[in-house]
Amino acid sequence: MAPVWGFGVIRFPVIRRPAMLKSGALLEVVRAKAVFLGLVGVLVLSLWTVAAWDDESSMPPQPLAVLEPGPPPVRPPPPVGRNVLSLRRDLSALLNTPTLRRAEWSVLVVSLEKGDTLFAQDESRFLAPASNMKIATTAAALHFLGPAFRYETFLYADGPIENGALRGDLILYGTGDPGISERFFRDRTDVFEKFADRVAEAGITRIEGTVVGDATYFSGPELGPEWDPRDLNEWFAASVSALSFNENIVTLQIHPSPRLGSPPRIETIPFGFPLDMSNRAETVVGRPRPNLWLDRVEPTARIRVDGEIRQGGPVIWRRLTVPDPAVFAARILREVLISNGIGVRAPERAVHDEAESRITGRKSWAPGLPGGDEPWLIAHHTSPELLEYLKVVNHESHNLFAETIIKTIGRVVTGEGSFEGGARAVQSFATKEAGIEAGQITAVDGSGLSKSNRTSAGALVGFLRQVATSDNWDAFVSTLPQAGRSLRRMYGTRAARNLRAKTGTIDGVSALTGLVTTRDGETLLFSILSNELRSTGPAKRLEDRIGARLADFRRYVATTTTPTSEGGSPP
Repeated sequence: MAPVWGFGVIRFPVIRRPAMLKSGALLEVVRAKAVFLGLVGVLVLSLWTVAAWDDESSMPPQPLAVLEPGPPPVRPPPPVGRNVLSLRRDLSALLNTPTLRRAEWSVLVVSLEKGDTLFAQDESRFLAPASNMKIATTAAALHFLGPAFRYETFLYADGPIENGALRGDLILYGTGDPGISERFFRDRTDVFEKFADRVAEAGITRIEGTVVGDATYFSGPELGPEWDPRDLNEWFAASVSALSFNENIVTLQIHPSPRLGSPPRIETIPFGFPLDMSNRAETVVGRPRPNLWLDRVEPTARIRVDGEIRQGGPVIWRRLTVPDPAVFAARILREVLISNGIGVRAPERAVHDEAESRITGRKSWAPGLPGGDEPWLIAHHTSPELLEYLKVVNHESHNLFAETIIKTIGRVVTGEGSFEGGARAVQSFATKEAGIEAGQITAVDGSGLSKSNRTSAGALVGFLRQVATSDNWDAFVSTLPQAGRSLRRMYGTRAARNLRAKTGTIDGVSALTGLVTTRDGETLLFSILSNELRSTGPAKRLEDRIGARLADFRRYVATTTTPTSEGGSPP
């Protein structure tokens, strides 16, 4: 039963307004109006309360309505000001340079903070990115592996120890670490020296078998499917193996002979590494004709050294890729063991087929139990953090590091540590995480060396945007070269020590993708791709001019005020 509320009759005095009121009378009128309005408010509130109580008392308790959150409001782009229009005119004029009109361009500039597009020209055009493919590889690596990821390299004994002799092989097992070299250690053999110490501590004085380099953690070919055969002797096209040493490079030192007509003396670094070589060069007096030259059809073929070298002249240095990185690493470890007094009976060998591996694919382990039927762990090495390797990838545009990382992504994400497995993982990351349309990227490798890699400026900026929304943004930015420093360009402009970007260059292709801070402190993300170039030089100079113009951009015109004579501002 709802309560009954009673009310008395409220009578309000009638206030007659005279033609003229004095100040005191006027105050009384104001007070009377205030009282009247207050009483009316009380009456209305009371009637509303009665009605509400009547309604609620006759109904059961009702559940609270839960409002589903709607989509976040779409932030409208800021209005296009005259400075933005001026920027667009300037960049359009640069891209219409007569010497570059025949080039194919894909360019995009966006604001990281405001989200608007400041400039776009064919931003979806599908072009070869060259080493700008490393932007995608780096972003995917930070997403799937994280900046603190580390590689492990293991040393196993495959047999029992009897009277100091290991009755079996020593297995050097790699999981992809490309950094066992002088780049990260005082000496290139430091890691193997520590392994030799662990072997000695295990009581092993000689190995009845051999040192086996097991590279089966990765699969598929070790050379990119579309790499130019003319590049395969060069350091930037080294084989990509799960087991690497010295970045899979051997250096030749070619010394003139003290005897005229004799072939030069050739030494290798690391010392003593055997290479199949035909040395038909001659030492001569005076100017060599023809000059000494070195040729190898592909990494497993015989090296031909021919031509002439001047007696008393300088030593000639030449770097070559090794034909089999796993054999290379196993041989160096074998030599280190021997130099530390540990005998190794048989020559080194490598395993590339998972079916022949004593490690890959095994379901159970008994580590630390010598004498069992399975290999047992003697030592392991942990690499520097992945972030340090990504700095090598982008600061030095190092293809081996990039390709090793993309194979690692493939192994972790798809279970296939190959070029193909890594490329699939990168493309999946692009579409599912970075919001890039499937038709905007074709990944074949991680470095950009393959000719079928294709993407657009819009897709590369999409990778930048994805990383910018993650916890890896600062780490990612640290991997990019900075203009005026490790990126030796744009000196004397506002881009110097400001703009950070990854370069890209192959025949007929130039690229630059990164970020720059404007005069307003606004961060701009940009990508500039150009194909069908007669020469990359003019395109790179244009990239520099665009970078400098972006660094000089100011969205808003600064307003100034004229101080008064007292030092303040005018009213």
